Amino acid sequence: MAWRIHDSVKRGEIDNRDRGFVRGKIWLEGQSEPVGLELRGNAATDLAGCLLTFSNPGQTIPLPRDAVFNSLQRGTVGDLTASRKVRVLDLPVEEAHERKKQGLEVPEHMANCLYLEWFSEANGRVVVESTDYELTVSPPAWRLTPEEENQRRTDAEAGFHGFMQQLSDALENAKHEPPEDKEWDEFDYEKLLRESDARTDKYSELLDKYMDHPDRDRIIAKEMGWSWLEAAIDEENGKPGPEPGREKDVEESGDEPFALEIPDDPPAREPVPATEGVDWVREEDGSISHPLSIRAFNRSIDLWHQCQELGLGKLDDEDLGALLTEFQTTAAKLAGALDSLAYGRDLKDGAFVVACLKRALSHLHAAQAALEKVAPKKLLPGGLMSSTRAELFQIREEILRLMEEFRKSS
Repeated sequence: MAWRIHDSVKRGEIDNRDRGFVRGKIWLEGQSEPVGLELRGNAATDLAGCLLTFSNPGQTIPLPRDAVFNSLQRGTVGDLTASRKVRVLDLPVEEAHERKKQGLEVPEHMANCLYLEWFSEANGRVVVESTDYELTVSPPAWRLTPEEENQRRTDAEAGFHGFMQQLSDALENAKHEPPEDKEWDEFDYEKLLRESDARTDKYSELLDKYMDHPDRDRIIAKEMGWSWLEAAIDEENGKPGPEPGREKDVEESGDEPFALEIPDDPPAREPVPATEGVDWVREEDGSISHPLSIRAFNRSIDLWHQCQELGLGKLDDEDLGALLTEFQTTAAKLAGALDSLAYGRDLKDGAFVVACLKRALSHLHAAQAALEKVAPKKLLPGGLMSSTRAELFQIREEILRLMEEFRKSS
């Protein structure tokens, strides 16, 4: 995955006044010395030949302690521009999310965004992206010729494709294809989930890069190898269909044809009455959840609220932030593993449930480790520390019990 360091940036400078080279410095929160840049290539037209200085007026956070970010970034330029067009919400994220859930319009506007991308020999793709930085740009010492602009775009695309190839290689290495006649066990499903992670990483990078591109869907479909979707988009846009032979590729791939029509809403499912209280409970808003997933969710949110009452947030202490994040992630993983059991245990292979529970368990262990790092700092009252420790332990025991139960059923 790319390094996105904009939340850690305090200030910086990017100097492209020497044609064909970009040099600079970026000061990061928690580091006494700036990160140096020595990159080959040129910035986009608006910054080419210029010295850009910028500062972050917002709150900054240090990079994670285990992050190994090289203090000298050597490599090649990607897209360096202060004029990237992006959508910006006119409301706080929480309020915008609520409006969207209610089917209401979410007000937004287009704005210029500082977008600094480079491909580091040490760290791969690095991105600094913000609409909030304060910028100063010097007059250009020189300007790109049309030929240089074409070359700049070609080089930037080549750098990104090289980065995507690394993700494609990781996806290929993660692919799991057991014999067709083999009955899958939890280890097969674990490998399948790792393959899914690699595919998600690749898709996320493409979506981040091309979010506001007018041909976004087709570009992503092509890069992901979804030829059936690429062909459907071309057909919808009145472009030529797939090349001769491509239809056969789609048929042999096993992918279903892409339906451009929006299907009717599926009929609402009802939970199995006999398993109420065991595999599901109905929440106050009518939604259905597994007792363990809703327990973990409620406890993690309670802890977050209690920290807020103490004047503490995720950004105030790295270990406290890890505790809150890992606890909430545990709840999300448990929901993914268990909530659908309400509609019948036959809908999920027991081995698959075990593999998903293992993932939840790893995040819970991370939350426990973070809690023990918080303890000597005396950030939380003793009673809250004890109750949180006990809650994490009890949730762990219930996960282990469920894993054993589903192992026996698989």
